[in-house]
Amino acid sequence: ASLLDFYGIPYIGPRNPACVLSFDKELTKLFAQSRGVLSLEYRVLYREKSIPDDWNFPLIVKPARLGSSIGISVVESQEKLQYALESAFEFDEKVIVEPFVEGIKEYNLAGFKSKEGMQFSFIEEPEKKKFLDFEKKYLDFSRTSNAKEAEISEDLKQILQKNFSKLYENLFEGALIRCDFFVKENQCYLNEINPIPGSLANYLFHDFKGALSQLSKALPKPSEIKVSYEFLHQIQFAKGK
Repeated sequence: ASLLDFYGIPYIGPRNPACVLSFDKELTKLFAQSRGVLSLEYRVLYREKSIPDDWNFPLIVKPARLGSSIGISVVESQEKLQYALESAFEFDEKVIVEPFVEGIKEYNLAGFKSKEGMQFSFIEEPEKKKFLDFEKKYLDFSRTSNAKEAEISEDLKQILQKNFSKLYENLFEGALIRCDFFVKENQCYLNEINPIPGSLANYLFHDFKGALSQLSKALPKPSEIKVSYEFLHQIQFAKGK
C-alpha cells in the first residue's frame, strides 16, 4: 500500500494506516472500542513474561499478529494451556487470550464504500466445529463455492451492517473488507477485521464484478502536495554568502 501510494498508482485495498491497525488483534480491539463496537474480553501475553494462573476455562489462544487461524488453540484446562501458549509463541512474541464461548453464533459480512454509500454482501453463517481453522478456511472449497445467505432477522442484519459501517468509515475507504462478528444473547461482538479477505470475499457477492466496478470508481485520491524547493534555495543562498 505504501509503495502504491508513493508512486501514485490507484489500487483497491486498505491504505497503510488501515493495514497497520488491522494487523494487530489488540489494536483492532482498541479501535473497535473507540468506534462503539463490542469485542470479547481479552488478555495480552508476551513471550518470556510470567503467565497468570487465574483463568476461567475454556479459552482460545491466538497469535496477535497472524491470520488464517494459524497457531490458534482452544484450551479446556490448565494442563493444556502451556502447550497452547508455546504453540502460539512459535509464530508471534505477542499472544491474545479470549474466553471461548460455547454456542456463540458467527456471521461474516463483507462490504465497501461506493459513491452511493456503503454496499454490503449477503451475510454468511460459516459452518465450523469449534472454530474456523485453516483447513476449513482455505482447503475446503465447498465452503466458498456453496456459501449461503444466513437465515437471520432483519433486525440482526441491520445491527451487523451498522457495526460494519462504524468500523469501515474514515479508515478503510478504497478497500473491500470482511468483518467477522459473534452474536450471543442479542449482543454483537467483533471477532476480527479481514482487510484483504481470501478471494476478496467474492463468494459473498451476487455480482462481484459489479461490486469491484463500483469500488474502482470511488477510490480515495491522495492529496497533491505542491513540491517547492524554496527552502533549499534559501540554504544554498545562505551558503553562498
